[in-house]
Amino acid sequence: MAPGLYRKPARRMHRPNHKFSIAPMMDWTDRHCRFFHRQLTRHALLYTEMVTAEAILHGDRERLLGFDAAEHPIALQLGGSDPAKLAQAAAIGASLGYDEINLNVGCPSDRVQEGRFGACLMAEPQLVAACIRAMQDAVSTQAIVTVKCRIGIDDQDSETDFQRFIDSVADAGCRTFIVHARKAWLRGLSPKENREVPPLDYERVYRLKQARPELTIVINGGIATLDEAEAHLAHVDGVMLGRAAYQTPYLLAGVDSRIFGSTSPPPERADAIAAMLPYIQRHLAAGGRLNNVTRHLLGIYHGRPRARAFRRHLSEHGVGPAAGLSVLLEAFAIAEGRIPHASPVAGQAVAC
Repeated sequence: MAPGLYRKPARRMHRPNHKFSIAPMMDWTDRHCRFFHRQLTRHALLYTEMVTAEAILHGDRERLLGFDAAEHPIALQLGGSDPAKLAQAAAIGASLGYDEINLNVGCPSDRVQEGRFGACLMAEPQLVAACIRAMQDAVSTQAIVTVKCRIGIDDQDSETDFQRFIDSVADAGCRTFIVHARKAWLRGLSPKENREVPPLDYERVYRLKQARPELTIVINGGIATLDEAEAHLAHVDGVMLGRAAYQTPYLLAGVDSRIFGSTSPPPERADAIAAMLPYIQRHLAAGGRLNNVTRHLLGIYHGRPRARAFRRHLSEHGVGPAAGLSVLLEAFAIAEGRIPHASPVAGQAVAC
């Protein structure tokens, strides 16, 4: 990615609101996805894909950490188990303007376990506590530090085990926990199966909030609609959506009014696509490919007439190195049954 494509992030002005957030998802919630989601909701907290501390210390930071100022509020999710390296990575993230630094203690994949991070760290609460202390010391007041975890792992899945983990990490200063309401099996299940096979236990997360009312508790796992989100908010402080937010993104258009009480009218699908056009132009001008961005737009017309034709056109014509903005405009015309009022010329935005 060419340097300078993304504006310098604005400094954090306030603490992130965890009432509604979109989960960090590998290969999904990249900078293009987050910019698109921001066109649908101004208030939801957005998360990066998980980035390892090691990668940040030794890799291409612009590629790994670059983001547009429009994405605020935004959280950086880190993977790792070395307090010193996590502290360095957290400090870098905070200096770039991330509003929150989140430690992944929930991913069950074999590759992640081999690196000694993710869900396997639930078996080492004191190590997690040490990581949190180091990260908090490193970021000072520039960002908050949070943890995303499961309700247990393998045979360490009792209520007592879960409470012991939370208490240890909270004693280290962590005040916000995002809890995927399933245990993780570290052997025998794939990451996909770990998102579906272990049963959901929302009540355990509710009881955590009752036991530790001073903590901010966010619930995650299996939540597919805003109706469900509102029901959970009667018991916890926040809700995190994952696959539903990605696969049916237009549900996000109702978040600001239903969850945050905004009186502004929700954006239309056409408005969201129009807002993406100047961004895509900049991306293409810097040498990027159209489908880097448009793959995240495929679900915008989910459940609507001509949704399949919209997806097919983008999938068939938007993947080559020569694919340009005209492909998206053609797909828009298919979905909306009309053409845009104006074409993007000389960097101007399109009014659809």
